[in-house]
Amino acid sequence: MPSLFLKIFLCFWLTVIATAIAVVITFIVEPRGVPSQWHATLTDTAQYSGIIAAAMHEQGGVSSASTYIERIAQETHLKACLSDANGNAIAGSDCESFHEMTTRVAASKTSNFNMKYGIARVALPVKGHSGRDYIFATELPAGPRAALGIHRGAAALQWGVALFVSGLICYLLARYLTTPILRLREASQQLASGNLSTRAAPAISLRKDELGDLVRDFNSMATRIEELISRQRQLISDVSHELRSPLARLNVALDLGRERKGNDPAFDHMEEDLGLLDEMIGRLLTIAKLDMSAQQVPMTEVDVTALVLQVVRNAEFESRESSGVVRIVAEQQCFLHGNAELLQSAVENVVRNAIRYSDPGTAVEVSLTCDGSLMRLAVRDHGPGVPEAELLRIFEPFYRVKDARDRQSGGAGLGLAIAERVVRIHGGTIRAENVLPHGLQIEIVMPQYREGMTAIPG
Repeated sequence: MPSLFLKIFLCFWLTVIATAIAVVITFIVEPRGVPSQWHATLTDTAQYSGIIAAAMHEQGGVSSASTYIERIAQETHLKACLSDANGNAIAGSDCESFHEMTTRVAASKTSNFNMKYGIARVALPVKGHSGRDYIFATELPAGPRAALGIHRGAAALQWGVALFVSGLICYLLARYLTTPILRLREASQQLASGNLSTRAAPAISLRKDELGDLVRDFNSMATRIEELISRQRQLISDVSHELRSPLARLNVALDLGRERKGNDPAFDHMEEDLGLLDEMIGRLLTIAKLDMSAQQVPMTEVDVTALVLQVVRNAEFESRESSGVVRIVAEQQCFLHGNAELLQSAVENVVRNAIRYSDPGTAVEVSLTCDGSLMRLAVRDHGPGVPEAELLRIFEPFYRVKDARDRQSGGAGLGLAIAERVVRIHGGTIRAENVLPHGLQIEIVMPQYREGMTAIPG
């Protein structure tokens, strides 16, 4: 359960409980008199018990009266005492605590009331059947402490109901306050993952409080971000398409120049540069396509093991020029629900990037593992590595590490950007880390199947 929800819920609930406890303690501890509306009821109850106690004394003596008062104490957990008209104790429990009250009744011949620890105490004159005067003093339930002493089960039920009701109210209130924040967090996570069309729940944006304002501001921000990114992507796509025509004319002009001037080394350099430019434009179009049509990519079951082996064979042939080696260090039979063409492009870009920056004569190591739910592909080179502060930025288009990537290396900063988008489309993650003693390892983790699909065996 979210910590913010727990904090709000517990604060509300503990406040309610602390308030209730404070009220109870105040009621118990604060000295006060018995409310006037209780006098009649307390007097009738005490007088009834006193007459019975006096009758028991006249019929059976002190032992009979004591037995009756002890039964009251056992059943009600309250004290009582029977005294003569002068206030001298005859029978009862803890008569000393009633001594001051019985003395007053003996002197005034009227009832006496007070409260002690939330319990009403009354002493009043009563007459026996013989006409003899007595004073009967007793405790009566008139506050929380007395209720706990008399009806423990009922008190527990009442406290339980009170805690349940207060807890339910606090839970609903805490949920009302935290739900918009949780929905906003989910929307921000989706926005950060690349789903620019996501918005916070419309129902929450209709609220007329500060949380409603926050959600509306978030939705406005998300809309603006989507517009800016969409324009940027569209610009890249349009520029790349527009560059195709002049590039084609340059190639035609190059052929015409060779026909007129013959073979010239300058024409070879021009052809090489035009080839690099054509490759760069093609990659730009690939990035634009992946950014704008990620949801429409067709997916099928792909044999990733065969795909990786093919890429490694091709890369090993290409790496012979630099005396390099590309080898598989771990291999499992893996299947993946995805797009074979895009996956091959991603793996090729990662492997070729490792070959490009690996030291001459060293090996590029490729590891492929899967467990039935996730596929892991790791490509490790033995090059100079990447500064820690730039590890995340190498997946951005056109980003190249200073002093490590230049035109001579042949890198334009687009290969890893394409790989990152392909991996994201397949619901996976890609990350780079430096390894000891030197070199860079790029790890791709992708689910072998998605929700609603049958699992693909590893």
